[in-house]
Amino acid sequence: MGNENRPYRVGISGSYGGLNLGDEAILEAIIIQLRNSLPVEVVVFSRDPQDTLQRHKVQHAVPVRQLTRAEARAEVEQLDVFVLGGGGMLYDGEAEEYLREVFLAHEVGVPVLVYAVSAGPLSYRSTREIVREALNKAAVVTVRDRQARRLLEDAGVQPNIQLTADPALLLTPEPLSIDVLKREGLDAERRLVGLSVREPGLAAPDVEVHHYHRLLANAADFMVDRLDADIVFVPLERQHMDIQHSHAVMAQMQCASRATILKGEYTARQLLSIIGRFEFSVGMRLHFLIFSALQNVPFVALPYAPKVTDLLRDLEITMPPLQDVNTGRLLATIDRSWDWRDTIRARTQRVLPSLQQRALETNKLLVDLLTVNVGPERSG
Repeated sequence: MGNENRPYRVGISGSYGGLNLGDEAILEAIIIQLRNSLPVEVVVFSRDPQDTLQRHKVQHAVPVRQLTRAEARAEVEQLDVFVLGGGGMLYDGEAEEYLREVFLAHEVGVPVLVYAVSAGPLSYRSTREIVREALNKAAVVTVRDRQARRLLEDAGVQPNIQLTADPALLLTPEPLSIDVLKREGLDAERRLVGLSVREPGLAAPDVEVHHYHRLLANAADFMVDRLDADIVFVPLERQHMDIQHSHAVMAQMQCASRATILKGEYTARQLLSIIGRFEFSVGMRLHFLIFSALQNVPFVALPYAPKVTDLLRDLEITMPPLQDVNTGRLLATIDRSWDWRDTIRARTQRVLPSLQQRALETNKLLVDLLTVNVGPERSG
């Protein structure tokens, strides 16, 4: 018997479970937008359900990588819509893992919305085939960058692939006391510059560690001297390798005594507040750059992937790919960007709203899918 008064049941699956603060920022933004739009009951397919329940206060979180196929199917069957994303998950070596529940949703007739994802590398024919098969049956497919759209089209994905934007662009900072900086050993009176690293991996196979370690160490020393700044390394993947790579860069610095690595555990919105204390940023990770833009902190990026290049294009920032950057070029860019920081801030304030407007579009598509397609068929 129908019960149209019950909340919509929405399942969300991605790289969730406290592994990466960028992904948690995505999930937080998706949930906030959805809750502001409709009465929803959210089920997160998570690597660490306890972390997800505590961090996001959702109704349910299930251990996606531990469920058997039958158990996962039973969870998917109870949903009104299954959301894949956001973030980068459609790449060689991992795509099949992320797409299992998408295929289960197709089997049981639950509509699928692909939420502002990135794609690539998709070098293997087998990966392209499984991505094509999964996404061709999706009700809505959205991507957060142009390269993802091109790669999915090249893989044979037929539905109209819509370009939206990363949902984390819609986050607002959570106020933090000045004591947080003191606990981190940072002097609030001093000039702070943020630095972000990332490890190579399946999603970033072309990152050459020694090259970028040397680049960042030289850049950090330059900013200590040129700006009289203290350097703050911001690890977004605390459980993986960001802390180790931060230490490795710091070990190559001449002025290592002027550098520190954030030690505390923060939510995405708390980290947004901390980044707001910086006067400048240099980094690699996409969400570190997004957070800098949101807090209007001028930054220089080392674009290691198309998703970063696409963000820079949207923000009207020119920077060659990481492999084409040497120390001289990076230091010259930092020097010039520092001198023009007020212009950069003004430009960011001008272009960011249109990007945030694009980010809102994905939630509108999800709400439409729930209210128009699913609404009349809801049952208790």
